[in-house]
Amino acid sequence: MAENNFGKKVFFLYPHSVIASDLLDDLIKNEYEIYTLKDFKKVKLLLKKYKDSILFINIDEHLNEKEWFEFVESIVNNNDYKGVQIGILTYNEHKELAEKYLIDLSISCGFIQLKLGKEDSKKIILKTLEVNECKGKRKFIRAKSNNLSKSTFNVKIGNDLLTGTIVDISSAGMACTFDQTVNFAKNSLLPKMQLKLNGRLILVDSIVFGHRQVNEKETLIVVMFTNSISDDSKNKIYKYIGEVLQENIESEIKQIYG
Repeated sequence: MAENNFGKKVFFLYPHSVIASDLLDDLIKNEYEIYTLKDFKKVKLLLKKYKDSILFINIDEHLNEKEWFEFVESIVNNNDYKGVQIGILTYNEHKELAEKYLIDLSISCGFIQLKLGKEDSKKIILKTLEVNECKGKRKFIRAKSNNLSKSTFNVKIGNDLLTGTIVDISSAGMACTFDQTVNFAKNSLLPKMQLKLNGRLILVDSIVFGHRQVNEKETLIVVMFTNSISDDSKNKIYKYIGEVLQENIESEIKQIYG
């Protein structure tokens, strides 16, 4: 089995309001790669591409009980999706229905009854993601900027105001390019960098970790945020990461399905 270096994608198909409004943000803050899917007809080709992903399905909406069971069965019993793991989310407390999914289909990520409450449901989902090693070897979820989500920064060094573009970002640091020619030594302090993430302004102190030459004109600078970063700033970064991840997967679905 190949090593899980980059973690697994975790999809929520038609997430319940209690999940979408709160819990998905919490899962991203726990450094999981979370996505929302809005059309069951546009799921299977995505799962063929990401065969080591996890899919949580809300079976309370859009299809009836029989149709949902057949949908899940068509994934579980098809080798094209071998490796995809499925969990069920529902307010339905029928023991027989749970047994059909858990025993007849042997779904591996649980039949989660949301009437347990948000916190209990969250604990179950977090434990499921942990057991299935969804983070892989990475410690932090990272978002790569796209054409929709513009992210820039500026920092004052001496009398010079330097500006640039954020290439990708995590709660721990970011890779970026400067508009000006710069030559920072490793461990140089970049105090009070102002990040602009989809309009959200964040102040962080950063330390230069390294650099890589992209081409003759462009150098990628990697910086790590210091421990002084506030919880509010981290929350804004996580919010931005969630937005970028969702935009990227929706763009991918459009490319797959045309």
